[in-house]
Amino acid sequence: MNAITDIPQGTDLRAEIDRLRKERNAVILGHYYQSPEIQDLSDFVGDSLELSRKAAETDADVIAFCGVRFMAETAKILSPEKIVVLPDMDAGCSLEDSCPPAQFKAFREAHPDHIALSYINCSAEVKALSDIIVTSSSAEKILAQIPKDQKIIFGPDKHLGGYLKRKLGRDMLLWPGVCIVHEAFSETELLKLKAQHPDAPIAAHPECPPYIVDHADYVGSTSGILDFAKTMPGNTLIVATEPHIIHQMEKAVPHKNFIGAPGADGNCNCNICPYMALNTMEKLYLSLRDLQPRIEMDETLRVAAKKSLDRMLEMASGTVGQGDVGARDVGAR
Repeated sequence: MNAITDIPQGTDLRAEIDRLRKERNAVILGHYYQSPEIQDLSDFVGDSLELSRKAAETDADVIAFCGVRFMAETAKILSPEKIVVLPDMDAGCSLEDSCPPAQFKAFREAHPDHIALSYINCSAEVKALSDIIVTSSSAEKILAQIPKDQKIIFGPDKHLGGYLKRKLGRDMLLWPGVCIVHEAFSETELLKLKAQHPDAPIAAHPECPPYIVDHADYVGSTSGILDFAKTMPGNTLIVATEPHIIHQMEKAVPHKNFIGAPGADGNCNCNICPYMALNTMEKLYLSLRDLQPRIEMDETLRVAAKKSLDRMLEMASGTVGQGDVGARDVGAR
């Protein structure tokens, strides 16, 4: 890990990042859950897969992914010729952590008549063990193409899988993983907030537990929630996902009011992703300066993981522009 103490006092981090971006021929990707300052300097801002796909289309030599490890791995899977750096290699994901590859492999072997649909929030090893990767915006379209009598394992997010089971009436074996951010929302506090703003709709990510999703007027991917914020008729929206997406909402429709859904303590501070927060301006600067920490991947693993991603892209082509499988350019440099 590069040491923050290596940075000379008084360094203009934004200017140095811009200099290194040009010097390294780098593209900077910022997930919606990153801090506003990182979002604002990123070449592309979006959901995880759309960022990796957009970076693959560039002629950049380096991808600096301000997100979490599985996202940077996906970028490497799609752009093996590019150097991919993650500002902090400890930026993991509770969903990825909940699904160790060896345990997932054993679970698959115990259910040989099932195919495995895996949410993109998983490791490259789990992607390689899966038949089809799904995103929150593509899962419904993909499930609609799978015969009703085909048995399915869905992992690692039990809440997204449960939402799809209820909505589509599909019988799926669910891996018991959760996102710690979306798990932190409080139904009691949400209802209190709704009572204060009775005309405000609620938009929720399907990673939320059922007791949150059931109160939502709109359920969809982070990009889908952003689009809903732009097109909804009212002026106030309660947002049940990681609150840094609100930065993009306020930029897109500054005349509207966005309120983060509360956690158990009555505020949304507990819903800031601790893994995403590990990426900072200092660490981004160092990753571009030193080209470390770097995502490395065995080619056999990369090719195996890419098969399930490619299958998703084949089956979900109709969702392009509707969320994770689309891309939004915020002004590539």
